[in-house]
Amino acid sequence: MSSSDRSLTPDVIAVIKATIPALEAHGLDITTEMYRRLLADPAIAEMFDPTHQSKGTQPRALAMAVLAYAKNIDNLGVLGGAVERIAQKHVSLEILPEHYPHVATALLGAIQHVLGEAATPAILDAWGRAYWALADILIGREHQLYDTSAQAEGGWTGWRSFTIAQAHRECENVTTLELKPVDGKSVIQAVPGQYLGVDLNIPSHGQTRRNYSITSKPSHDGYTISVRHVPNGIVSTWLNSADSVGHEVRLSPPAGEFVLPEKIETPVAFICAGIGITPMIGMIESLAEKSHAVPVSVIQIAHSAEAAPFSSKLRELADASENISLYTRLTSVDGRPDADWIASHLPENAAYYLCGPTGFMREMVQSLPKAGIPAERLRYETFGPDTGVTD
Repeated sequence: MSSSDRSLTPDVIAVIKATIPALEAHGLDITTEMYRRLLADPAIAEMFDPTHQSKGTQPRALAMAVLAYAKNIDNLGVLGGAVERIAQKHVSLEILPEHYPHVATALLGAIQHVLGEAATPAILDAWGRAYWALADILIGREHQLYDTSAQAEGGWTGWRSFTIAQAHRECENVTTLELKPVDGKSVIQAVPGQYLGVDLNIPSHGQTRRNYSITSKPSHDGYTISVRHVPNGIVSTWLNSADSVGHEVRLSPPAGEFVLPEKIETPVAFICAGIGITPMIGMIESLAEKSHAVPVSVIQIAHSAEAAPFSSKLRELADASENISLYTRLTSVDGRPDADWIASHLPENAAYYLCGPTGFMREMVQSLPKAGIPAERLRYETFGPDTGVTD
């Protein structure tokens, strides 16, 4: 389809809007079929986490995104945040323009397969145009992000080889891995809160890709990531074992927009549950080092003291800095906190950052505003597909 055939004309918008009821009824079937077709190509399949496919989270996330796109196709400005998150995730996985036609073919084929005769030529043509209109936006933004990474000090394009130089146990189910560039040259100094795309070749398993938050302070020497051991998880089991040390992995440049603003004028509050601390620890550390920092509140929620990542570092930061207040909630002792308890420990008019298991975040995003924390001040990070924290 040429660029002249990708415009969202009033007729195209009208057709897309008319398909909303079909998407509400069959959207998950369409995206499930789309991924079945797409992942039949081994080169495409290695870009995806099979866990998200087996649990259905990836198809569900895409079904929700497609529906949101259809509902807002005449006002794409409201999708700016979602588009940026998708673009950031794409560059971390080295998604390139040549991948987009494969997705278009799979999506349109899935629409026709699921809807049957209801998928008229007019509907397929409209969705083809709508897909490429959005794809062009993503490709343009991803091009900007790739260029920025290439031009930064220590920057690179594509995948770069790193060695897992060291590993240490962060808590009973989390290991922190130190990653050093094989070429010994400088690396991009990441912004606290960003993540890395990691391309691994696991013995007896093969090639796979994951995203992990950067947990080290900004540095040109290398990065650290901290990985929670998931029972029966092939990748997390290997990374949490001594076998991974000394192996090479490939990294894409740091990505992600769950970061602090350049200018901070209000208090900052962090609400983290379990491994949700990983994108926040660098932000908290950077705020602790500022000479005129704003008040910082941290609520760490964990099952037990033994399963609380970075608890010692958080306590050290809080003890050494007058502006940091730390509250720890161990659910095995005190139970899960509700929104009222969390809100009672946080300052008003703060910027609130939230990360943890999806179910916990969904509960908090829906209940914290009722407890007095404005929804517009709440930012959150999801691990893997965004399956509807706000739904």
